[in-house]
This record gives sequence, structure tokens and C-alpha cells, in this order.
Amino acid sequence: MDIEDAQIGLRVRELREWRGMTVTAVAGLAGMSKQYLSMIELGDRAVTKRSVLEALATALRVSPTDLDGRQHSPVSPTSTAAHAALDGLEAALTEWWPGEVPDDRPARPWGQVAAELDTLTRDLRPRADFDQQGAILPGLLHDLLTYAADDDHRADALVGLIAVYHASGNMASWLGARHLGLVAAERIQAAAETLGDAEWLGVATWARAQFMSSMSRPRQYKLALAAADAPGARLESRGMGHLTAALATAAQGDQETAETHLAEADRMADHLDAPQSTWGHYTLNFGKPNTGVWRISIGVELGYGGRVAEIAKTFDWRDLPVSRRGAYWMDLGRALVQEKRTRDEGLRALLKAEELTPHQVRSNVFVREAVAGLLAWARRDAGGRDLRGLAYRMGVAPSG
Repeated sequence: MDIEDAQIGLRVRELREWRGMTVTAVAGLAGMSKQYLSMIELGDRAVTKRSVLEALATALRVSPTDLDGRQHSPVSPTSTAAHAALDGLEAALTEWWPGEVPDDRPARPWGQVAAELDTLTRDLRPRADFDQQGAILPGLLHDLLTYAADDDHRADALVGLIAVYHASGNMASWLGARHLGLVAAERIQAAAETLGDAEWLGVATWARAQFMSSMSRPRQYKLALAAADAPGARLESRGMGHLTAALATAAQGDQETAETHLAEADRMADHLDAPQSTWGHYTLNFGKPNTGVWRISIGVELGYGGRVAEIAKTFDWRDLPVSRRGAYWMDLGRALVQEKRTRDEGLRALLKAEELTPHQVRSNVFVREAVAGLLAWARRDAGGRDLRGLAYRMGVAPSG
């Protein structure tokens, strides 16, 4: 794939021309200047914010994933297995509902199912290993649905289903199949209602907000507020509600409200006994360090640029699970590469993130856009070896 083909600007130009719209018209609908949109289309300005991507998608009357290309093909030469697993995952999510018992084959012994669930929640999810998750998630959903109808295992199976549905929606969303995230949220709600537990109902409320379409930020914000205030919910899901509310408002350019919710999440995290909560099969990962990672991500969204490095100094990323460590370095790198004086430091951060969680980094549309931008900037000296290697692994350049 050529550099230009990897950038969002090319697809923006193609869709604009297909719709017969002028640069001036699309720029006006997206709330940006004609000059800024022209720079995006030419690849001279990377799309680094959700708000910009979503504004362009709205102006062109498409989904944001239509602009980033993740739903159409593997995002890199090294992500084909994870992408190929999406079909099986979609079948598992849609074929059977909580309360229904699959009748196509017997479930494996409970001990084997429980051990695989433990592997998912303690190992594969924390490492964001999408290849291995894709290989086991459909079978886990099938067997847990069977055991949810067994009085001896009903509660454990329903809780396990919630964790597996969430892992499925999370993986699918990372790979661009956001519609499966919405399906997963519906299944989480059904499993929580069957379980009849207020704490898990709180998780279900937050999951719906988390997986809400990025084209519905106002609705996402309302759902996140509902999660933050859900009666009987645990502190962890209420805290995640505030973090999701912060992201929803930041994506709409509302810095003040975003900061208010971040502060509330910080206050709630202070009441935990440990830096990171492991409750709920590690589904939420709420805690002080994770709130810090969200602050960095939201700082990037709000245009803080290299200033997020100061935020990064306020918490210890080593207290995070591996997937969140990867998110820490990824978002820090995205911020630093936006400024010339910190560009090399930003590339080192992105490489560190890839070392920790390669699937997560290589499937992130904003990292891909940042790497394509770095390559474009480095054309005069052919780029560095590390940059070209990262670009190849992300499918942004044809050779390493």
C-alpha cells in the first residue's frame, strides 16, 4: 500500500468527488476551512482527532469506518488472522441469545470452559491478542450459553458471558466492525437482566455507552451519564461512565465538561484499595492509572499536543495491565508526533506501544494516520529504519 492510500484524506477526496461535492461544501458542513480540508485531502495534514474524522463522515453522509478503511480489509499484513475471525465472531454473537441453549453440539466439560475463560480474561485480553481471542471467543460463547441453563453453573456462566460478550465487542470495534460492538452490548444487557444483579446491570449500562456509534456522541453522553448514576452499580462501572462521558464531550469539542467528568473519575478512583480494579473478569480496568491514560487520550482529542507529556508524568503506567500500557504509549506517541520538536520521541513511544500490544496499535486508525504522516514528512531523507519498519507492519508502506 502506498503512503497516500493509507491516509484518510484520499478516501475523503474519493467520497467527496463521488457525491459530486466541492471542497467548499464539505468543509462548510464539517465546520472547517477549505484550506484545512484541502491539506487533509493532499495528505499534508493528518487526521488526529475523532471530532475531525466524525465531522468529515457526517458531511459526506458515511460512517467514520468508511473513511479509515478498517472494515474492508485487514489493517496490516500481520492482522489477517484477527480480521478473518470476525465472520465467526459475528455468527456466534447473532445466532444465539442469552436464555437460548445451542443445540448443534454439546458443550465442553465445565472445567475446560472455565479454564479457557480464565485464559481470556487474565492473559489474552490484557495483552490485546486479537488473533488468539478470535480463535476462542465463538466457542466460549457457545458453551457458556449452554451452562447458563444449568442450575449448577448458571450464575458463573452468565457472568462469564458478560465478560466474553464484552471482549467480543471490544475486539470487533478495534478492528472496525463497530456494529458488532452494539450487538455485544445488547447481549450483555440480556445476560445481566437474566442474572438480575444490579452491579452487572450497571456494567451493561456502561457497555451500551462504550459501544455506541461514534456518529451519536450526544446520545453516547446521555448513556454514559446513566451509567455514572446507575442505581446499585459498582464504583468501577460508574467511574467508567464518567470516563466515557468525558470522551463523548471531548469529541464534541467541550473541554470544560470533559475535564469535569475526568475529575469525577479521578475522585472515584481514589476510593479503590488498589491502583487497578480486577473486578468483573478484568472487564473495566478502572483505577487511577487507567484514568490517567484516558486523560492522555482526551488531551490528544482536545488538541493538547506535546503538553500531554506533562499528564503522563502524573501517574505510574507500570501499574496498568499490558493492554492499557500499550494504550498509554500509543496515545502519548500520537500526541508527541504532532510537534516537530518531539517527533522522534513520539515515534519511540509508538514503537514501545507496538512492542507491548502489536494488534492494538496496528489496528488504530489514528496511529496509522500518524505513521503515514511521518512517512510523508520524512520523504526528503527516505525516513528512518524504525519508522519504515513500523509503517510496513501497519500496512502503510510496501516494504520494510
